[in-house]
Amino acid sequence: MNRLRIGLVGTGPWATATHAPALARHPDIDLSGVWGRRPEAAATLASAHGTTAYADIDALFAASDAVAFAVPPDVQAPLATRAAAAGCHLLLDKPVATAPATARELARAVERAEVASVVFFTLRFATLSSAWLAEQSTVGGWYTGRADWYGSFYTPDGTAAFSSPWRASRGGLWDVGPHALSMLLPVLGDVSEVTAAPGPGDTAHLILRHTGGASSTAALSLTAPAKGSGLAVELRGDHGIAVLPPWEGADEAFDAAIDALLTAARTGTAHPCDARFGLRVTEILARAEERMRAA
Repeated sequence: MNRLRIGLVGTGPWATATHAPALARHPDIDLSGVWGRRPEAAATLASAHGTTAYADIDALFAASDAVAFAVPPDVQAPLATRAAAAGCHLLLDKPVATAPATARELARAVERAEVASVVFFTLRFATLSSAWLAEQSTVGGWYTGRADWYGSFYTPDGTAAFSSPWRASRGGLWDVGPHALSMLLPVLGDVSEVTAAPGPGDTAHLILRHTGGASSTAALSLTAPAKGSGLAVELRGDHGIAVLPPWEGADEAFDAAIDALLTAARTGTAHPCDARFGLRVTEILARAEERMRAA
């Protein structure tokens, strides 16, 4: 397998600013086409990158070896399940779904079709943050951690242009919660217990018990004041305190995610951030949502 034909599903801000440019410039990829729920937007995006706009999504799957998704999670999951059944490798966005049953169906479809899957958790693919995580996993001895992501999407100087109805309705728990879990689970282990409570705006506070005995917390929001926004990941243990360094941004990380999918497709070796891991993240966040509703 030399060059991989990758189709793009989605035409929104992330697809336009990040996904399509990265796929079009990658030296080992042919951008095989674009499909979107708005045909006119698909035509515009496809024209900008010299590829084909498809009116029939199954035709895009047939013309592709892999498919990248930049659509809301509960649109993504059933379409990705169809793409896997068509034999396409999957480059998924987080969360893979907001319903565990739907995420489970997707993970099973990937296994049945024996296709590769990579879920784009930004911090897991950015150079500095991924190297930091690998180092802390090797050190071990951590007994607690925290992952706080305070976004300010909806302030006057925020990034509301990259928001969407699903983000506005599901909030920080589902948008930045996957990022937090993607950093905590590889170091502290799977989650056995979840406690959660709502804070101001869409803020969610999580307390997690991990299977190895460690505990962690997460604070997640898209509605923080601009001057109170920021990202912090911290671990404490036998060797002291480890703090995540500043990260570089989504573009560089998405390039690395593409490379990871290519490697998984060519070698048949599952990536740690595959559809099965995406399912586990959905299960944990769904449990946290239940806890918040009961609070």
